Amino acid sequence: MSNLKIGALARQTGTNAPTIRYYEEIGLLGSVGRQAGNQRVYSDTDVRRLTFIRRCREFGFSIDQVRALVALVQDPASSCVHARDLAQEHLIAVRAKLTELKALERSIAAFVANCDASCAGGAGPDCVILEDLTKGRTQTRNTSGGRCSKTSACS
Repeated sequence: MSNLKIGALARQTGTNAPTIRYYEEIGLLGSVGRQAGNQRVYSDTDVRRLTFIRRCREFGFSIDQVRALVALVQDPASSCVHARDLAQEHLIAVRAKLTELKALERSIAAFVANCDASCAGGAGPDCVILEDLTKGRTQTRNTSGGRCSKTSACS
């Protein structure tokens, strides 16, 4: 059984010390042992759990989802179906976010195209990107004087 201090645990798991303390505070790591001087000491079990938590976070699971996954790992009677359901729910959210990011990409590409077509190299105050952002428009203009939608490129 390891008796790691927080710095060693941080190095071993690639998780910074404040994050480790936060995970303790919210109960993801459970109760941690203490040495003389009230220094935290971590076991091999803590290393495995923190590694699991870190991997969950790398996959973008929320703290609540991580908490649920940790509970599944700890419960020998848990079903893989529950883990799959959590992962499926997260996958749906990730796909929705990707859709939003693709729309954002098209909008920014339209900004760049409009700038290239109408004002690139000109003075800052004449920049269509700055103008559109200043006015808070939800649409960008195209060079033909019409409008293009936020989610589609101008032609």
